Amino acid sequence: MKRYEALAEEIAQSIRTGVMKLGDRLPSVRQASSSRGVSPSTVFEAYYLLEARGLIRARERSGYYVIAGAKKILPEPDLVSRPDEESMQVDVSQLVFEILESARTRDVVPFGSAFPSPMLFPLPRLAKSMASSVQSMDPWSTVDDITPGNAALRRQIALRYLADGVHIHTDEIVITNGALEALNLCLQAVTRPGDTVLIESPTFYAALQALERLDLKAVQVPTHPREGIDLDALTLALERHQPKACWLMTNFQNPLGSLMSDEKKKAVVELLALHNVPLIEDDVYGELYFGSKRPLPAKAFDKKDLVMHCSSFSKCLAPGYRVGWAVPGRFTRDVTRLKLTSTLSASAPAQAALADYLAKGGYDKHLRQLRHVLSVQQSAMIQAVVRHFPRGTKATRPDGGYFLWVELPHDVNSLELQRQALSLGISVAPGPMFSARREFRNCLRLNYGHPWDDRTEAAIATLGRLIAANLESNRPVLTPGTTPRSDPVAIDK
Repeated sequence: MKRYEALAEEIAQSIRTGVMKLGDRLPSVRQASSSRGVSPSTVFEAYYLLEARGLIRARERSGYYVIAGAKKILPEPDLVSRPDEESMQVDVSQLVFEILESARTRDVVPFGSAFPSPMLFPLPRLAKSMASSVQSMDPWSTVDDITPGNAALRRQIALRYLADGVHIHTDEIVITNGALEALNLCLQAVTRPGDTVLIESPTFYAALQALERLDLKAVQVPTHPREGIDLDALTLALERHQPKACWLMTNFQNPLGSLMSDEKKKAVVELLALHNVPLIEDDVYGELYFGSKRPLPAKAFDKKDLVMHCSSFSKCLAPGYRVGWAVPGRFTRDVTRLKLTSTLSASAPAQAALADYLAKGGYDKHLRQLRHVLSVQQSAMIQAVVRHFPRGTKATRPDGGYFLWVELPHDVNSLELQRQALSLGISVAPGPMFSARREFRNCLRLNYGHPWDDRTEAAIATLGRLIAANLESNRPVLTPGTTPRSDPVAIDK
């Protein structure tokens, strides 16, 4: 741990334990530098890190102040699934469509949304890049850049890999219509109908829909809410099912928010390479970290070109532009051909606009602001859940992204809760939509990527009342001689 990280953690611990309280002023940079025996730059880095985590805030000409205060902590969910003994056909699309289509209105509080607020993105600045880049666009670029994509944009993407120490040549990058197309093309490149694919449990519902569309079988591997996929279960699944691919989110997994350590990513890559199984890495949330450094992708540990890394600008910069990319490793030629025979090209103006925006700078400043806002909003949502949800609730505390995974008492039916909440103008994402087996009946995914205000606070309070009512109506009637169950235990599926 670096000096500024150690200093930040020490101050954060003081805030968590109540030694420093809401509204307290931190020592000035000069005072902290002198008393701690560190350089002013170390103090600045520590204070910036605490600000990014939503614990302190700078006031102009006044200094830094505690804004979060000591917090009540919810217990985190445990390992929430069991490994599949058999592969299975996936049939989840109808459920997903029904849930998503029912909440597509601005009037609904979007806790169930898969996207953060569009107001968090530099849309006016992007519009300027769009205007200037389109005016100067070489007419031949509309032909030259069809596939694999705009050369200037691929260079900017390669430079961002290089900043993380990952050397990717521009020819290895294929620009796609968002990350979802990249993931689907990679999946299609390495599988045939009837093949088996390993996925996390719970997993992003779009992965389930992709398997369903391509007539592939799923094997779900238990995934820890903080640490990511279970290595022992992954090893067993590889030996038992001989899969053709493995689809994972290594950074801030949707829906759990889990973050795999570098050591675990390296172990996963080596394990899959041992079995010659390609890893389709969905890394759309990697830029949304709350710590001091972007977490590395699993691609950083890929020595055999078996990791197919996929990402996009949709979650962190330009959601409506639908520009993503794949780095498919040894399968680049296959993915390029599939792109040519399907959608041919992503939008040329959108690619040019993003290339212009990245080249002119400002992206990292935007990302710092975005991470800060998401961190503060996460803190607000967690504390609202503490205040309003019933005893026995558990929730994750992700180090990035914009989703909370909430485990409710066992008797709560999240599908029924979703219908009730929607009738009151609140959307939530119920647990069964993240599972091929419709598991996680008493779980929710909540989105904290939208502004926190009186309306969202009231919506959490309403959810708390609905959960309490749902819990009461689903509680079994006791017969003489039985004893009521006390606090809900961890889910046993």
